[in-house]
Amino acid sequence: MKFAAALVVFILLFILLIRLAENKLIFFPTKYPIGYWQPQAFGLNLRDCFFKTTDGVQLHGWFLQHDTAAATLLWCTGNAGNISDRLDNLSRLSRLPINVFIFGYRGYGKSAGSPNEEGVYLDALAAYDFLLTLPEVQPDKIILFGRSLGGAVAIDLATKRPAAGLILESTFTSAADMAWAAYGLPLHLIIKTKFDSVNKIQQIHLPLLMIHGERDRVVPLRLGRKLFDAANPPKEFYEIAGADHNDTYIIGGPAYFAKLWDFIAHVTQ
Repeated sequence: MKFAAALVVFILLFILLIRLAENKLIFFPTKYPIGYWQPQAFGLNLRDCFFKTTDGVQLHGWFLQHDTAAATLLWCTGNAGNISDRLDNLSRLSRLPINVFIFGYRGYGKSAGSPNEEGVYLDALAAYDFLLTLPEVQPDKIILFGRSLGGAVAIDLATKRPAAGLILESTFTSAADMAWAAYGLPLHLIIKTKFDSVNKIQQIHLPLLMIHGERDRVVPLRLGRKLFDAANPPKEFYEIAGADHNDTYIIGGPAYFAKLWDFIAHVTQ
């Protein structure tokens, strides 16, 4: 009896601990001034943008303007670091004739607040609506781009706002599937976070490009394939041989950026 009681107490304490630490198990933000905040060192002339969410949180983003932009890429990032960690990637994207808007979720970089699932959805909505206020942006030529956890954010945004296309990279089906993949535990029975992309994507009817590294050790390739299978056409799956989770654009090289541009040019023509 004592053992059974102790086991029940342990399980209850474990559940309580997981619930209290839930967001810290999912989001790994770094706050300003941590990071590399000198975009000019990468040859980038970025516009600092500050805007607010509907629940009053001030966010920060960078707008990269191209004088002959064919489209605007709204970039929803992954769950670690902040936007300053994406400068190398951003500098390579700057070679394409597109505008790019990358923003920090609440609690990341120069953005206020603390992240949670519903909060990052509101952040993406605010970023999208902010883009509509910029004269350089053509509303019918916005491409949603989500990488890793940002894929779940971009999918949610695509159910609420129009776009010319959707690009998902190294992303997953749901928090439940990721819990099994990362920890081998049914943590979805405990946590509130869902990131239910596999069901949401069935509501979306946008041209879709999905990109995934063959050797992704964070989000298994099979989860990317499962999400792709649930999506509506038109859609294309682009697998990058030898790529892990964070190096798709490096391993993919010029072919990766050519694939991005072919998709963007096609859906915005």
